[in-house]
Amino acid sequence: MPVGGLAVCGTSGTVLLTDRSGRPVSPALMYDDGRATAEAVRARDAGLAVQDTWALPKALWLLREYGPGLRLCHQPDLIVTRLTGEPPPADSSHALKTGYDLHGETWPKAALARLGVPDRLLPDVVRPGTHLGEVTPAAADATGIPAGTPVLAGMTDGCAAQIASGALRPGSWNSVLGTTLVLKGAARDPVQDPTGVLYNHRAPDGTWLPGGASSVGAGTLAAHFPDADPAAMDELAAAFEPSRAVAYPLVSPGERFPFRAPDATALVLGEPEGDAGLWAALLQGVGFAERLCLDYLHHLGAPLDGPLTFTGGGARSGYWNQLRADILGRPARIPDQTEPALGMAALAAYGASEAGSLADVAERMVRVRTVLEPRPDRTAAFAGPYARLVHALRERGWLSAAVAEHALTRLHPDTGES
Repeated sequence: MPVGGLAVCGTSGTVLLTDRSGRPVSPALMYDDGRATAEAVRARDAGLAVQDTWALPKALWLLREYGPGLRLCHQPDLIVTRLTGEPPPADSSHALKTGYDLHGETWPKAALARLGVPDRLLPDVVRPGTHLGEVTPAAADATGIPAGTPVLAGMTDGCAAQIASGALRPGSWNSVLGTTLVLKGAARDPVQDPTGVLYNHRAPDGTWLPGGASSVGAGTLAAHFPDADPAAMDELAAAFEPSRAVAYPLVSPGERFPFRAPDATALVLGEPEGDAGLWAALLQGVGFAERLCLDYLHHLGAPLDGPLTFTGGGARSGYWNQLRADILGRPARIPDQTEPALGMAALAAYGASEAGSLADVAERMVRVRTVLEPRPDRTAAFAGPYARLVHALRERGWLSAAVAEHALTRLHPDTGES
């Protein structure tokens, strides 16, 4: 079967500078590079709601280091240049963290001018799924992809994984558990967040894709137990539900979602019952963080009435999947395939054929392996430790009183849905 098209995803916020022909002239600054904190402050002072590691602060840093006359390039733009032979416009998904306004579908020129950003630095922007060109004969020789294959504008790796999960109908959510935890959902309207920890991507059909990235995640397991057998540790951890210790297992200092706390550090309350008890506390702590993310989304008015899907490396653990469903008190779907590549295949199929909405195309390609139901007795057992953690986060000044109160209220079935 011939290849009908391809789209490229990349890490959100990874940028570099190129000359006008697309040749790189700077190193790429990765999505988690934190060198541009001063530039992030400048951008926020100019009225742009950016986080420290977003692409725009790094673009300002690169501009200062390398000077004007160059072109900003997002990670996939460089790959597409090699495939088609021409520097492409950026897709709006990757341009979001460079300051692109998805509402007006334009660069915020007044704010960027205040920051000294020259017009020629920024690429044109198109919606994901837009035709960008075809694979050249030279690229075909290098990659094995047939010459003439359509190349379409992609999305960030997080959005690609969301497409692969099928979570594109309003109210549906995808929880991606890898080194860190990322939640991405779908809504008819953008979800407004005055704190800026939640941001909204936009699908090519106009559906809004709110999401946020925590610094809690599976990376904490490797940090504490670098040589452990995860399956064996999961089996031992099942004896500690709940663990005597309660954890907020940050992978690195500072939290980004569901609250912003640059000074936050990993937290373990109480004394775990040996290694198995600590492993259990870490697994449960990720589940508590996940629940707090959903409570925060509910606090903001985000729709949560659709299905929840678990993906990411952490979803390979059947025990952890069931544990998370129990802590959240809601069913969770586990798809067969969740790689971002599947999401880009669906986006390319949508862009090349325009056969229905992106959600329609994704649902035809995504296969759900199983649906996990929460066990009410376990959900009730985890309510106390979760409340203890919420109080601890509030006492440290990391979590606002309003969000803490909302989270605690939702624990009680008579006053808020869990």
